Amino acid sequence: MKVETKLFAYMTPFFLVVGVVYGYLVEWMEPVGYLALFLTAGMSGMIAFYIGFTGKRVGPRPEDRLDAEIHEGSGEQGFFSPWSWWPLLLGAAAATGFLGMAVGWWILYIGMGMAIIALVGWVFEYSRGNHAH
Repeated sequence: MKVETKLFAYMTPFFLVVGVVYGYLVEWMEPVGYLALFLTAGMSGMIAFYIGFTGKRVGPRPEDRLDAEIHEGSGEQGFFSPWSWWPLLLGAAAATGFLGMAVGWWILYIGMGMAIIALVGWVFEYSRGNHAH
């Protein structure tokens, strides 16, 4: 994961410099632009730290070695739900929430209720029913 870590680590100072330049060019009067660039720098720094920390804990992947064979990357890649309707409901809740911000605030509360139900259902999906463990 060294390549990914370096990619995000190099983006952090880039976004900081661009944020300072942007803030200087707009004379620090428009806070959304330079603040967004500073926050982007912070996020890329956090991602670089996380990927670097995980890479040291997990060890080198086949993609990180020059002498790796294709078959070394085969096998289980992680756990994915075989079927789940909760992400669809969560997407509908997000769409309802954005509609509420555009049309009327009362619709946003309906979207928040849907989102809470969808998140609770998704989190506890494997705690009850056919897939309970």
